[in-house]
Amino acid sequence: MDRIAPPDKVELEFLVQANTQLLAWYATEQRDLPWRTTSDPYAILVSEIMLQQTQVDRVLPKYQQFLATFPTLADLAAASTADVISAWVPLGYNMRAVRLQSLARQVIE
Repeated sequence: MDRIAPPDKVELEFLVQANTQLLAWYATEQRDLPWRTTSDPYAILVSEIMLQQTQVDRVLPKYQQFLATFPTLADLAAASTADVISAWVPLGYNMRAVRLQSLARQVIE
């Protein structure tokens, strides 16, 4: 098995500098997004699924609406699939909603 050589001093300095600059940029440029301020695993899961192949600006209004309609994993699991798709529709790729509901149902079972 090939071993990966550890970074040399120049590479390590570059990585540290790049990391520092990236964190500094993020500290000043980060967007205030609701899924960054919650520790609710369900809300984070919903955001992760919604953000697949969909721009943040399109997700933001639907994220809040979806969580208001289905505030818990149990609520999502108990809903009709038609209602879940209806709440999801403007985001496209509706199978994401169906799979999210399927996941919710498996967890609840």
